[in-house]
Amino acid sequence: MTTRTMPRPAVSPDRSAQDALVIERGMTTAGRAVGFPRRREGPGKLTGTAKYADDLVFPGAWYGATIRSTEPRARLVAIELDPEVDWSKVVVVTAADIPGENLVSAIKEDQPVLVPVGGEIRHHAEPVALLAAADRETIRRLKPHIRLITEPLPPVFDPEASDHLFASYEIANGDLDAGFAAADVILEGEYRVGHQEQLYIENNAMIAVPGEDGEMAVHGSLQCPYYVHKAMKKSLGLTASQARVIQAETGGGFGGKEEYPSIIALHAALLAMKAGRPVRMIYDRHEDLAATTKRHPAIVRHRTGVRADGTLVAQDIEVIMDGGAYCTLTPVVLSRGALHSGGPYRCPNVRIRARAARTNTPPNGAFRGFGAPQVEFAMETHVNRLAERLGLSPAEFRRRNAYELNDITPTGQVLRESVAAQEVLRLAVEASEFERVRQGTAAAAAGRGGSGMLPPGRLRSGSASSASGIGLALAWHGAGFTGSGEVHIGSVASVELSADGRVRVLVGSTEMGQ
Repeated sequence: MTTRTMPRPAVSPDRSAQDALVIERGMTTAGRAVGFPRRREGPGKLTGTAKYADDLVFPGAWYGATIRSTEPRARLVAIELDPEVDWSKVVVVTAADIPGENLVSAIKEDQPVLVPVGGEIRHHAEPVALLAAADRETIRRLKPHIRLITEPLPPVFDPEASDHLFASYEIANGDLDAGFAAADVILEGEYRVGHQEQLYIENNAMIAVPGEDGEMAVHGSLQCPYYVHKAMKKSLGLTASQARVIQAETGGGFGGKEEYPSIIALHAALLAMKAGRPVRMIYDRHEDLAATTKRHPAIVRHRTGVRADGTLVAQDIEVIMDGGAYCTLTPVVLSRGALHSGGPYRCPNVRIRARAARTNTPPNGAFRGFGAPQVEFAMETHVNRLAERLGLSPAEFRRRNAYELNDITPTGQVLRESVAAQEVLRLAVEASEFERVRQGTAAAAAGRGGSGMLPPGRLRSGSASSASGIGLALAWHGAGFTGSGEVHIGSVASVELSADGRVRVLVGSTEMGQ
């Protein structure tokens, strides 16, 4: 935990980036804001003139669509086009039309751009073929006439029943057996969370525009342009200069437009190559919900030892994540989940075992928090149960165990910088009047014949249409990519100082509309 508590800077008036700030010798700007550059996209969004992907106009552009599997697992035997239909005025693309490798560039390249004939369909809504036409009505009319011939295979939906692991990690510190031997209370619990949709306002959208000398440009809604650029080079056989990626205004991503736009860009580009004209791939909400990546479902099991005074002495944690049909960013999400699973609490004896498995569901990928929300939900629920078991307030249990300066995490990291867990907890409890509200809720329940205790997950209802209660959770969040990921994705920034004192900062970052 590296949260740094600092005094709030004095607010300065809005200062345009074009206005030079002159700092006289001896003056300091420490601790106060000196100006705020105007956001480039701000005026367009405020006035409604910003151009999102579906607003972009390319003369002669066709519309693209994806032919998807309707089975969670099957062998693709053939793709049949209805011989009674005139296919001469449309374009159909299959895996046989891919000029490069039929793999989506990612951490582990296991996902095909399109399932080839003879290949295995691994999830419902998996892309098998593509269709483009001059108008949407033609696409709507012809899609049912593309038939997928398959041989069903038994699907696996339970990650614990899967025989294919995407990643596994183990973190151990201290003597777990000795820790449990010293415990006065041992509590076990299992917690489950399901899929979660990012639900960005703007659906996924890509437009591919072929150019001269083999150039292919894609314009779209995305978070990571270089992911798309790398994918285009690999699967389309393009050079770095032939592949162009232009980010349009993006209506939110929250992780959901991190890796999946590579697939949509490749689909649009393949259709554009074959049609010889721009092709628009604009998902509607139904398709976006059905096919794109979600937050990883997880099963988290805790076995925790505490002393009678509430001090944690042993934590044995198991994390199982459902990666879906393909790897995507699962190893990183799992890594972050493992690192965060013990919560912001010191404990001398810890074992964390984490694994992520393949199932026959659409792939899961990036989502805000990146693996931490699943395990922190489990830990905080478990902490509340521990507090109840010991007869302690949830706030008091956390106060006795929350990290402080120079504490050591299960990975051996010494928290040498400001650690604000105790301060944040105190301020939250005071501002919310947590103890007073909690006791009032319990007293009201006791007055109605209840026990006076507030069981986990239950609200005391004053009527059939209302309920009241108060909850408390304490979380920590590792900055950056976490773990070893920083070694591979180091960012670059540069600062330019002009003769008249202006400073220009260049960073490799994208605006996601959040």
